[in-house]
Amino acid sequence: MEKQQDKRFTLFRLMGPIFVEQLLQTIILNIDTLMLSNYSDRSVAAVGVAAQVLTVAQLMFGFVTVGLSVLISQLLGAGKEREAARMASIALGMNLMLGLVVSLALFIFAKPLLGLMKLPPELMGDGYTFLSTVGMLSFTVAIISTADAVLRMHGFLKPMLLLSFSVIMINIAGNFLFLYGPFGIPVLGVEGVALATNASRVFGVGLALFLLIRYLPYPLSWKDMFRLPVNEVKEMTRIGIPSAGENISYNASQVFITYFVTMLGTSALTTKIYTQNITTFVFLVSVSIGQATSMMIGRLIGAGQHDTAYRVCYRNLRIGWAINFGIGCLLVMCSRPLLGLFTNDPEVIRLGQTLMLLSLLLEAGRACNVIVIGALNAAGDVRFPVVMGLISMWGLSIPLAYLFGIVYKLGIPGIWLAFIVDEFLRGASMLLRWRSRKWQHIRFALVSGSAKM
Repeated sequence: MEKQQDKRFTLFRLMGPIFVEQLLQTIILNIDTLMLSNYSDRSVAAVGVAAQVLTVAQLMFGFVTVGLSVLISQLLGAGKEREAARMASIALGMNLMLGLVVSLALFIFAKPLLGLMKLPPELMGDGYTFLSTVGMLSFTVAIISTADAVLRMHGFLKPMLLLSFSVIMINIAGNFLFLYGPFGIPVLGVEGVALATNASRVFGVGLALFLLIRYLPYPLSWKDMFRLPVNEVKEMTRIGIPSAGENISYNASQVFITYFVTMLGTSALTTKIYTQNITTFVFLVSVSIGQATSMMIGRLIGAGQHDTAYRVCYRNLRIGWAINFGIGCLLVMCSRPLLGLFTNDPEVIRLGQTLMLLSLLLEAGRACNVIVIGALNAAGDVRFPVVMGLISMWGLSIPLAYLFGIVYKLGIPGIWLAFIVDEFLRGASMLLRWRSRKWQHIRFALVSGSAKM
């Protein structure tokens, strides 16, 4: 039984479905942008900024899902399936309550938040419509992301794909109806895209709960979901808050840097959004390998196989670098026609090609961070990544972005150079941390049965 489980939890068996799921999520972002680009370039820029605010707000749910993922992977590695199902119930209740708070805050403070982003007045109407409409149902993302994490850590990757695919197909169908107006349906523009997003997520909540009930080896505990036992909540947040903090810090710094981009004008902002949508396909490799690595290492550590876990991280990182470089080179060679799918503006295309070339370096550093940080988090070493992230992102990335992009007048390519410096510095520090093997001395009470932390 153990050998069969080991064969199932190998990099490429895990990476494939995870990559497809991440690809589906990215496709919907690109389809939203592509459909809106046919409607209005201004709408693309407005929704892009609003989406960044949503992304940062919804990262709050990572406080729960990251801690949940680490505990479930180690519990399953230790053969404690019943305890893993109980943690899933507790996490659903925690994220539901947190999601309701975030939804209310985004709905009430949508306009002030966009004002802090210095969104140009001509873009404010579309930005506010999207942020307030999608934001008020953010709690649906909390439920779906928690269910997704539970299914993934149990190895139920096909149900996980079904959940993502269903949500995305409904979103695409809604976009088509409200942006192109077939059958006499009114064209609603940005409002229609927001309504389509909400409809797809409401459906996703129902499907997510069905899949959890159908596939978990032990049933969900509705009592634990709403009672929220203190010890389990403390353990989950002790892991999740620092782990998710690194992601939140990164995305918050990106929001801050977007403010610098808005100072460079609408063309620069549009270029950033289009380029990141395209190069995200390279990033997907890092994310899928990082998540697969986290699953593998969590189970290995739960089973006490620390030496194997140590080697797995390095092997997976080498594979990630090789695949990323190949995909990155292909995108650079096809950069002009790819950018042409979104815009005919020659300045946007010229700047986009430069950014895609620089992204070859950027994605190499980012791959190191995503994969090694995933390994450290799975091992329970959650504080070091967030501390280094705060130092590098806020102490280097933001000041250098302003210095290169604004002061030295390098524009958005200068901001990309700042990103590269940040990613490489953090990547080097994460590799040194993994090599130190301090992570192998960390223990969790819920996994080991010991109170030692």
